[in-house]
Amino acid sequence: MKQYLLVLLFLLLTPVTGKAQIDNFSQQNQGYNEEYGRMENGGSNHFSWGRDTTKSDKPIPIGLFMWNIDKRLGDITHVEADTMMYRFQNFNNTDGISGSYNTLGNLGSPRMNRLFMDREVFSETFFMEPYSFFYTPVNKFMFTNTKSPFTNLSYHRAGNTQDGEDRVRAYFASNINKLSGIGFLLDYAYGRGFYNNQATSLFNGSLYGYYLGDRYNMHAWISSNHIKIGENGGIDDDTYITNPESFSQSFRSKDIPTVLAETWNRNDDQTYFLTHRYNLGFDQSLITKDSIAKLIPADTTLFKSLKDSILRVRIETDTLLRKQVRDSLCQNYITSLALPSRFVPVTSFIHTLNVRHGVHGYYSRETPDFYYTNHYYGDQNQVKDIFDELSVRNTLGIALHEGFNKWAKAGLTAFATHEFRTYNLPYHLGTGGKATQHYTENNISVGGILSKKEGKLLHYKAEGDIVLLGEDVGQFNIDGKADLNFRLFKDTVTLAAHAYMKNLNPSFYYRHYQSQFTWWNNDLNYEFRTRIEGTLHSKKTKTTLRIGVENIKNYTYFGMEKTPYAENYETIGYSHNTVVNQYSGNIQVFSAILNQDFRFGIFNWENEIAYQKASNSAALPLPDLTLYSNLYIKFKIAKVLNLELGGDIRYFTKYYAPDYSPAIGQFVTQDRNSYVSIGNYPICNVYANLLLKHFRFYITGSHINASMNGNAFLAPHYPINPMVIRFGLSWNFYN
Repeated sequence: MKQYLLVLLFLLLTPVTGKAQIDNFSQQNQGYNEEYGRMENGGSNHFSWGRDTTKSDKPIPIGLFMWNIDKRLGDITHVEADTMMYRFQNFNNTDGISGSYNTLGNLGSPRMNRLFMDREVFSETFFMEPYSFFYTPVNKFMFTNTKSPFTNLSYHRAGNTQDGEDRVRAYFASNINKLSGIGFLLDYAYGRGFYNNQATSLFNGSLYGYYLGDRYNMHAWISSNHIKIGENGGIDDDTYITNPESFSQSFRSKDIPTVLAETWNRNDDQTYFLTHRYNLGFDQSLITKDSIAKLIPADTTLFKSLKDSILRVRIETDTLLRKQVRDSLCQNYITSLALPSRFVPVTSFIHTLNVRHGVHGYYSRETPDFYYTNHYYGDQNQVKDIFDELSVRNTLGIALHEGFNKWAKAGLTAFATHEFRTYNLPYHLGTGGKATQHYTENNISVGGILSKKEGKLLHYKAEGDIVLLGEDVGQFNIDGKADLNFRLFKDTVTLAAHAYMKNLNPSFYYRHYQSQFTWWNNDLNYEFRTRIEGTLHSKKTKTTLRIGVENIKNYTYFGMEKTPYAENYETIGYSHNTVVNQYSGNIQVFSAILNQDFRFGIFNWENEIAYQKASNSAALPLPDLTLYSNLYIKFKIAKVLNLELGGDIRYFTKYYAPDYSPAIGQFVTQDRNSYVSIGNYPICNVYANLLLKHFRFYITGSHINASMNGNAFLAPHYPINPMVIRFGLSWNFYN
């Protein structure tokens, strides 16, 4: 990792001018990527792609304009630039902006969202899925058009040199010209760990470029991630946290023994992405006929340009000839004015290429004899299981755009995709040796999209695709979104709906997994999901209510099997075996999430309350209630320094939360014979947050109630970090 730090340090010290992707909340705040109704296709929208968007009538901070792109067809989704101080103090929290994630405690450790409706379904990046805090896929990456080059540097710090954590981010971007731009992101996080054997090291380097002309649009993106996570298996006795008085002496976090040592997971992931399109269309004048008529000079001025004296005499007596000549002169005059126009796309031809290469490794130099139930090959104290995967996806599409004439009330897109996937897994030989087993999968799918994006009242998008040939044949997805915006009692109210129907083949590692301690080759049924979800938002009352219901048949999930291990007739621990389970019946999930904010002068109070219930809590454990409350005062000093002083609290009710399996690096349901509940424990923080022009700073007292005894866990056997002081800063440089 030293080479990455040297590169990062060099770039930070080099006097660059550029633009930064301002600390993007998209990894934590799902709403940033759900601005439905503001989705715009390249070269076909009122944001004037292909022209100088820095001259937009809409005020943009320092000319900053940011967007995400769709990973399938490259459609653009506008994203508001984050230049404010809003919850900046929570940006570097692994448990999320509002604390909705279960984590293993340390910076950048694996995590799982407690809110079911916000979880991914069979992520194509299996081993990277638990690292959503740090790992950013292409559809959540921020592309930028900026009036002036821009650089953002940020630094976050907590704890000391023995147990603390650091994170450094540098983002640069600059326009090449009015139509194109480039940029890069460097991100490095290192958590030493408050508990033994849990250090984390995460590095990302991303490079992007784009060209947005009228006829041709292109986005290119390269991203490389390197993640190394120490695995300690949790502490070996929860009593150290839940009832420390039972011990004759007090223990610091580093004094508490853990189950595993010299064990870690590593992920190396590279993605190469290109999406481009060619637009067919026409130029449309931005001047109306009435406006043009006012620009045409008087007839006497027009006719003065005629050099033919005989013709000038004839038009005085020939009315028809006079009209013909005048029309010709008017047309020539209008052409000479070079009146402003815009390109209106009618049809787009689209191609998207996505190449991803991932390598996952599980390593151990010290494994307790009893820890794993099964041992298939090799020396358990010299473990090196490597999983290698490659996917290549090509998508071809043709789009008929909305609004190119008065009859085109919606846009229509058709596409076809070919996906090639290869996997290399460890394989043991009969002699006890190890080899590699190769798997290859191909899929051909077709689909279409119907959407209405323009206008203020109603927007909708319906899309569907089905796999016709290949490993996932018969898999399909139908997804629909709509929103209605209207005025009600001097308020702006938005009603949004989301529904889908999915028939999914469980992803590869649910079907095949081969390692030194974990092994399965499963023939699984397709998982069938249906969801209906509605959202009501009131701008005036600052209220958002989201209610959803989902039904799942053949729910597929990981589970943990534990077997007591005894010596001299005394249980000293449990043997672990990770398995894949599939519940053949139906599971229903109900979810209701209320966001309500209040403001009284300088006093601000933000609240999020989530209620959820699953019909089968053994297969799908969820807390009944999850709360987040943030109370603070906000004011200015000397009219330039914005200051927030406050505190927040996170809380969820007790439940049998998913356990964590180091062997596969995933969250799993607990063994029913050794259930451990977590929750019913508040996490309290206090903070000061300030903004001075382009500089942001915070200081936080995190988990200030750590001295109170209780169930201080965010995952079974993985304690919440003790009380610690955190600080961070972010500085934007415009040139």
